[in-house]
Amino acid sequence: MISSAKVFIDGEAGTTGLQIRERLESRRDVELVSINPAKRKDADERKRLLNSVDAVILCLPDDAAREAVSLIENDAVKVIDASTAYRVAPDWAYGFAEMAKDQRAKIAASKRISNPGCYPTGFIALVRPLAEAGIVPRDWAISVNAVSGYSGGGRAMIAEFENEADPSFTRVPYRIYSMAQKHKHVPEMQRYAGLARAPIFAPSVGRYYKGMIVEVPLPLAAMGKGAKLEDVHAVLAQAYKGERFVTVASPEEARALKTLDPESLNGTNQLKLFVFGHDEEARLVALLDNLGKGASGAAVQNLNIALGLDEGAGLS
Repeated sequence: MISSAKVFIDGEAGTTGLQIRERLESRRDVELVSINPAKRKDADERKRLLNSVDAVILCLPDDAAREAVSLIENDAVKVIDASTAYRVAPDWAYGFAEMAKDQRAKIAASKRISNPGCYPTGFIALVRPLAEAGIVPRDWAISVNAVSGYSGGGRAMIAEFENEADPSFTRVPYRIYSMAQKHKHVPEMQRYAGLARAPIFAPSVGRYYKGMIVEVPLPLAAMGKGAKLEDVHAVLAQAYKGERFVTVASPEEARALKTLDPESLNGTNQLKLFVFGHDEEARLVALLDNLGKGASGAAVQNLNIALGLDEGAGLS
């Protein structure tokens, strides 16, 4: 166990990096190390920092993340990568601690941890337990619809959506994208949900900063497994029983709701799951902050686990 860990955020000026720094900078069990602004483009200084700390959090584009990993020669350094570069790499631990009963142990034992994507976090949380229980056939053509705040698109999208001079600023409430069905999150969705075929993913982005809803419709009657809505809820409730950051709404709470606000968990590391519908058709919904449990919160949670610190530190 490391009592006072040195941590370097490579890419701390980006959206995710800034939020991670905010969660870590007031902690006494973590010492943040930053590169001198005058040496930001100094490759030797960056390499020195990457190899001089206990843990590195990479908040970089995929290629830059791969380059950073190649510069790390110190076998003691633990790496948490927030890009998609290593999400399905077999020698990297997938950083969704609640995904399986032994996942925390895998994260703690690994020197290389890949932070999950925001959309996959909601999708995997909903589907994996049901696939393992046999309620969802692994070869079923599952569809997933989702909407995220525009912060998930990075600086360029943030600037675009916040440009009030653009006539579409108030006219377009949301837009769909990735219509070619080649979204980079799909491989991890398929692998970690345990599916034999890739899900049909229909993402969209809304005109609000952060917050996310991920929906999976299930035609229970057509699946031929004889599962009822209460069975779906029971499986999910058991899968996340006792978890600190993943909860399942009770059937009574779900029935009482008229709508869901995608921004209602903003600023938290919480992921909340809902089971709506009836015995013929279920509508599964995951609610989370795409910059919280979907990015910076998950990274801090993984850092805590990897360094043997309190898992909830910096996440309240």
